[in-house]
Amino acid sequence: MFETITQSLGKAFTAFRGTGKITESNIHEGMRQVRQALLEADVAYDVTQDFVKRVTAQAIGEKVLKSLRPEEQVVGIVHQELINLMGPVDHSLAIKRDGISVIMMCGLQGSGKTTTCGKLAKRLKEAGHSPMLVAADLQRPAAIEQLKIIGQQIGCPVYAEDPASSNPVQVCRNGVKEAKKLGARVVILDTAGRLHVDSALMSELQQIDNSVSPDQALLVCDAMTGQDAVNSAKAFNDALELDGVILTKLDGDTRGGAALSVKAVTGVPIKFIGVGEQLDRLEDFHPDRMAGRILGMGDIVSLFEKAQQEFDEDEMLLQQQKMQQGKFSLDDFRKQMRQIKKLGSMRDIMKMIPGMGNLLNAMGDLNPEDDMRRIEGIINSMTPDERTNPDRIDRSRRNRIARGSGVQPADVNKLLKDFSNMSRLMQDMSNLGVKDRVNAVRQLASGGFMNPGADVNPRAVRVQRPPENRDDLKDKKKKQRKDAKKQKKRNRKK
Repeated sequence: MFETITQSLGKAFTAFRGTGKITESNIHEGMRQVRQALLEADVAYDVTQDFVKRVTAQAIGEKVLKSLRPEEQVVGIVHQELINLMGPVDHSLAIKRDGISVIMMCGLQGSGKTTTCGKLAKRLKEAGHSPMLVAADLQRPAAIEQLKIIGQQIGCPVYAEDPASSNPVQVCRNGVKEAKKLGARVVILDTAGRLHVDSALMSELQQIDNSVSPDQALLVCDAMTGQDAVNSAKAFNDALELDGVILTKLDGDTRGGAALSVKAVTGVPIKFIGVGEQLDRLEDFHPDRMAGRILGMGDIVSLFEKAQQEFDEDEMLLQQQKMQQGKFSLDDFRKQMRQIKKLGSMRDIMKMIPGMGNLLNAMGDLNPEDDMRRIEGIINSMTPDERTNPDRIDRSRRNRIARGSGVQPADVNKLLKDFSNMSRLMQDMSNLGVKDRVNAVRQLASGGFMNPGADVNPRAVRVQRPPENRDDLKDKKKKQRKDAKKQKKRNRKK
């Protein structure tokens, strides 16, 4: 996501680099390019104008003009203003301790509203709540069946009525009553959508709002529609007083204008973002992390949070022990590849690692997923003994593995060579802390380890072992001084 705006802002910031001294003139030139980048990303015109004015006012301040690294100061100002533009955000859903909490979901047709209802129900269920879905979208016949299927997938009850003999207000009212009987604590209303905002839609939603008095009204917006998403958010908010927005299809939006404009135009915060079709692909919206992604700084915090949710902790500890002991095999490598796939696409993962964005641009049309599939195919064609002891793979075995995986023998040979180099580096990295591991990954990237076509020299990548703790160093020096004094006394006695 945000590829276009990230690249455009990167070009804009070049106006502040290599100029010797920063002046008001090149600040205005840089801000002109920032304005153009935001407008091309489909950010609302008024939002863009206000944003550029605020950044410019701070950038021409004395602190920036006299700074030794003015370009870093300007990037810092833009980063903070992006955070201010999209935040603050409250992710809570006002779930009551006693009684039933009602969440009304609304939005236009095609925004992913029904799927998002399922994602939200799954999220609430995993948090320990007992949700129930109510199929109140009677405009689209398939919506009821779709919601029932989603309910089965996540193990959540779904209340529905015959569209021919009912109406949305009645369905919502009866759904809340049914939830009380079943003991459900949260009711999620999947209301009807339209192809566009109209008076009939708003009247229906207002009737539901008056009838069941929902605790939260959330609007589901398709991020790929750009300014249309912002305009519809404003119309829905004027009619219903929204509590939050959920932006869907953000993984497919390369512009990002909706994410940057919604809060500023409507005053309604983006609470969650949908980043995939799977029912577990609903994430909290963090303005600071999103600003980091927009500026190409990555989002390592979200990556670690994803890893904690998806990875098998016991399996990871076992793998780490194997690395430290130098017993890491191709079978272990395949297991780690499968764990990584749970986090999403390799391109999305690489974007979240600081400093990896430029590497993705350099890769061009190369697809890391294709390369991972090819590598897994080669490993699958090996015998268990070969995966454990790759040194035993001679020419005839290489040819057999190549035929079995549909590649050339040279590809098998390259994998074995890269694995040998990488296993040594991973053994060193297993003793590093989180920050040092991130730096090591960046070194691996610059050394070509993540470029399938690169000829990698393992000696070019140095993994620094973690330095000793400060307190440990103090104790060590203190002990050395004591030992030196004792030695002097012994020498005097002699």
